[in-house]
Amino acid sequence: MSRFVELNLALILFLPWFAILGALFWLYPRRPRNPARQLFDAVSLAVSVCAFVLTVHWAHLHAGRGHGAMWPQILATSLGYGVFLLVLAIACAVRWRWLRGVVDHRE
Repeated sequence: MSRFVELNLALILFLPWFAILGALFWLYPRRPRNPARQLFDAVSLAVSVCAFVLTVHWAHLHAGRGHGAMWPQILATSLGYGVFLLVLAIACAVRWRWLRGVVDHRE
């Protein structure tokens, strides 16, 4: 396996699941859907994927090789997925508070 594929295997395998989570993040809640919200959602998704990739690469570099050849992949995938979900959860919380304030001001 090439080094590029080895470093990005977790991203390749998780891409369909990230697409589903990203679509759900993008679509819900349906309102309000203004340009600021779309920009926030796009930046949040991009940051979560970038954080995933950086975490995976960091974990590959720092994983101890004494636990077997698969350990770097296991550690990288676990940490990367956790970081992806953490960033998306923080974005959800920030967006919820922001949108709650937008909806409250309309009424």
